[in-house]
This record gives sequence, structure tokens and C-alpha cells, in this order.
Amino acid sequence: MDVQTYLAVLRAEIEAALDAYLPPAAARPARLHAAMRYSIESGGKRLRPVLCLASAEAVGGPCDRAMLPAVALEYLHTYTLIHDDLPAMDNDDLRRGRPTVHKVFGEASAILAGDALLTLAFELLARVAAPPPYPPGQLVAELAAAAGSRGIVGGQFEDLAAEGRAPEAELLAYIHSHKTGQLIRAACRLGAIAAGADAAQLASLTAYGEHIGLAFQIADDVLNVISSPTELGKAVGSDAARKKMTYVALYGLEASRAKARTLMTAAQAALTELGPRAKPLRGLAEYIVARNS
Repeated sequence: MDVQTYLAVLRAEIEAALDAYLPPAAARPARLHAAMRYSIESGGKRLRPVLCLASAEAVGGPCDRAMLPAVALEYLHTYTLIHDDLPAMDNDDLRRGRPTVHKVFGEASAILAGDALLTLAFELLARVAAPPPYPPGQLVAELAAAAGSRGIVGGQFEDLAAEGRAPEAELLAYIHSHKTGQLIRAACRLGAIAAGADAAQLASLTAYGEHIGLAFQIADDVLNVISSPTELGKAVGSDAARKKMTYVALYGLEASRAKARTLMTAAQAALTELGPRAKPLRGLAEYIVARNS
């Protein structure tokens, strides 16, 4: 399949939905809403909402059943980026080729814009009742579990705490699987649940999400070494400068690339029982590992 065309079609639908559910730019407090819109309108791969929609498609459901969960995912993901970039966290000046939110609007406004996007994500998701056999609140529960202290927040905490320490395999796996992998796994599960996946389908997409979630972060580790700021849209070499715990630091460049390819193969194998409807997800696994930004 032509992954780039598939991505372009879904991204156009996602961009329209992201804009539609944001508060109007002129609504009070206008500067807060401007910061929220600036962060969302900075672009990005929109990979998590794409995976959500593709997972719904893979179990036979129409993509529109998963659109609100997809939007919620991207709002929550963007909140994590805003906060990650803050001086108290990774202290980054660029994100997606543009100055980070705190550089444009100030630290306090950036914190509040992130808080507002996080809250809006759950406001939207609460409107969507999961279909039987799932409890009505299952979608909210899934995203909350992925986002909290046992998910993204916990992974970010351990990532910051690990700076300057010698790489450790177990800790590195924890950081990557929680800081990045949990939300990608949740994207696949949210799409599947919204479309009424059965237990076997949900298990297949959960395994797929776990494999590509780790592959995505390993690819990021590699790109931080070999890419350029123009391609990546943010600083490169920053992981080494901050002495972050990464796959490249622990295993080296070529072994990290090989691990990402192995995870891609495992992710594709997890989709076997889903048949041809999962073809887009197979292509997305290849895209995640081969991307240059």
C-alpha cells in the first residue's frame, strides 16, 4: 500500500477535527487559547490518531467511530510535548521546526496550555461510550491509565531521574515503554475498543501497539544521533548532551537499528489474524522504523 497517501488522507481528516474541537481563538482567555492552538497547529506526524483510526478499521469498524478518541489522543500527546519542552524538563527551544510554546508565550502560559489540552482530551473522550461488551467508561479508563504515574508521567519522571547515569537495560526498557510506548499502545486499543473489537482482535492490536511503541522510541533515539535539525524539526545530539539513557547509548547505533526492525517484524506478525483489513497497520509499522523525522 502507499503509506504516504494513506497518511495524507487521514491527516487531513484529523487536522479538521483537531481544529473543530479547540476553543475559538477569540474566546476568553484569548492568549491561553492562542497558546493551545499554536501547539496543535504546529503540525506533526499525527501518528497516534492515525493508529487509532487504522485500528478501528482493522477490526471492521468505520473510522468515524474512533475520531473523538483520536482527537483526544493528539490533544493529550501535545500536552506532554509542551511540558517536556519546559526549562524544568528537557529545556528545548524548538519543536516541529518552530519555537516551543514557552518560548513564544512564556512558561506559565505554556504550563496552563498543556493543562487545558490534557483536560480537554478527557472532556471529549467522556462523550464516547464504549460499545458492549466493554463498560461505557472503558475509553476514558484506557487513556487515563496510559497517561498517569504508571504511564507517560512515570516514564518522564524516570527519564529525568536517569540523566547522567550509566545506561541500564531494565531501566531503559521501563522509560521507553512508559514515556512513549504506553500512549501508542493506547492509541491502538482505543481505536479497537471504539469499533467493538472482540477479545482476540484487541489482544492482537495490543501486542502490535507494544511492539511499535518501543520501535518508535528506538527510531527516535537513532534520529537524535544521525538526523539534522532541519529534518527533525528540533535539536539533534541533545540526548548525548544531556546524558540521557537511550538505546544508542546502551547498545550502539547499528544494534539499535536492528532492534527496531525486529520489533517491526513482530508487530506485523501480531496482525496475522486480522487479515487484509490490517494492511495499513503493517505499512505504518514500516514507516515508523524507516522515517527520517
